[in-house]
Amino acid sequence: MHKRAYLLFGLIIILIASCTKLDTTDIGGDLLPEVDNINTFADTLEIIASQGDNCLGVDYDSTKMSLSENHVIGHISDDGLMGGTDAELFLQLKPNFYPYFIGLSRDTILKSDSVVLCLSYKGSWGDTSTPMTFQVFEVPNTQHGFWDSITQYNPISYHPAIGNPLSNPTTVYLNQLGYYKKYGIKGDSINNQIRIKLNDSFRDLLFSRDTSSTNYTNNAFLNDSLFRAKFNNGFVIKATSGNALSYIDLYQDGKTRLELHYSKKNKISDTSYSAIDTTFSFWFFKSGLDGSTVRNSSLSNYIKRQIRPRPLPVTDTVNGNEEIWLQTTPGTFATLKIPKLDTISNRIIHRAEIEIQEITDGTQSTLFTPPGFMYLDLVDSLNPLKYKPIYRDLNPNTFYDPDYKNTLYPYFPTGNRVDYSYFGGYQRKRGTQTYYTINITRYLQQMVTNKGNNYKMRLFPAHSFRYSQYSTFFFQYGNSLAEGRIKVGGGNNPNPNYRMRLRIVYSKSK
Repeated sequence: MHKRAYLLFGLIIILIASCTKLDTTDIGGDLLPEVDNINTFADTLEIIASQGDNCLGVDYDSTKMSLSENHVIGHISDDGLMGGTDAELFLQLKPNFYPYFIGLSRDTILKSDSVVLCLSYKGSWGDTSTPMTFQVFEVPNTQHGFWDSITQYNPISYHPAIGNPLSNPTTVYLNQLGYYKKYGIKGDSINNQIRIKLNDSFRDLLFSRDTSSTNYTNNAFLNDSLFRAKFNNGFVIKATSGNALSYIDLYQDGKTRLELHYSKKNKISDTSYSAIDTTFSFWFFKSGLDGSTVRNSSLSNYIKRQIRPRPLPVTDTVNGNEEIWLQTTPGTFATLKIPKLDTISNRIIHRAEIEIQEITDGTQSTLFTPPGFMYLDLVDSLNPLKYKPIYRDLNPNTFYDPDYKNTLYPYFPTGNRVDYSYFGGYQRKRGTQTYYTINITRYLQQMVTNKGNNYKMRLFPAHSFRYSQYSTFFFQYGNSLAEGRIKVGGGNNPNPNYRMRLRIVYSKSK
């Protein structure tokens, strides 16, 4: 943006800010005056919090992963609160060039040893002491919709067909992946990598399709189209047992790859060859971000929440629910109403924050931990089935317009940046109890000053979200996909230590 545009943008913001009686940009800081009940007061307002069911209101079917974030594979039979989860990863690992040949152009392959599918392990959620069993399957080459689907950014509800198994079940101990382990004859070592040996029939097929003068008509590595149609349309990696989710980096550190192990001789001259060497070659996930001319790899991360062993509370939109069960995307949400804001008088609001308290009744777990972040937005009064960002409080240092009245101004903070230090929503601890506070000071000040709309709100532990009335773009939030669950108190919980509430510190307007 040119300097003139920046100057114009700044002048517009100043004009908008000057149109209200109260300079709300200077109100709501963390330095609060003392509550003396003479000049400064405090009040607590009741919140009616209603349970929202699984997958509703949080764009479950359309949630998409970005290439740069960690994808998830795993199996949880029961997390003790919400039930089970299955996560499957569909991806292609491709040669670095076409026509492809194994090794160097002058190599003679003497023996194919093994083919190993490797996954870069970045962490887990759940019980890492229970061994996990992984197995690899093929995506049938008749599954045309999966070809080069990275350009489509498949949602987590997308599930391609699963073909024949390409490996035996492989047992992995997640809590031991941090240790370095040797592999291969040369004693190479690596850590934080899940290694699954593929079966011999797949190995033999791969090596038989190598591009060379002797099997040129049989190879499948001349180009990308032949590679998909004749050889491999992608892998499916499933966890068939275990009690955790494992998070996988696709391409940034190079540990996710297909390793081709073999013995070879290198031709030095027409009559001379080098000694036999045991080595390996790599195939990687092609992200399209590495400048390669090879077509992008296909990708899909499927997440399925299982039927819970214990049902969610029946939604009570009139009185609210005493308990609210929140699960990270794809998961659940709560609808919040604060009726007393309809009649709140004009005042100077120094601080207004929603407090969300965990119920500590035995459903807590040291294995299946609460979400790291909570997100709050508004039910769009013009589109009751849609949502929009909360005004002002996501980031007080940047201007945005949740109503998107003029497309010159973003409907979300510039750079997609939520200021957690101001907005809150991050996990905090009070002893063993988890709680969250969300700052809505500027939003509430705008409401009472301008007699604005008292919106219903949506609370959920977000992985990502979008505002589809404005765009198909997904904003990434602080939680990893499917990580975290918690039971919190509603506004009418009989125990005040669990009760959801809005606390306001204010002075009377003169």
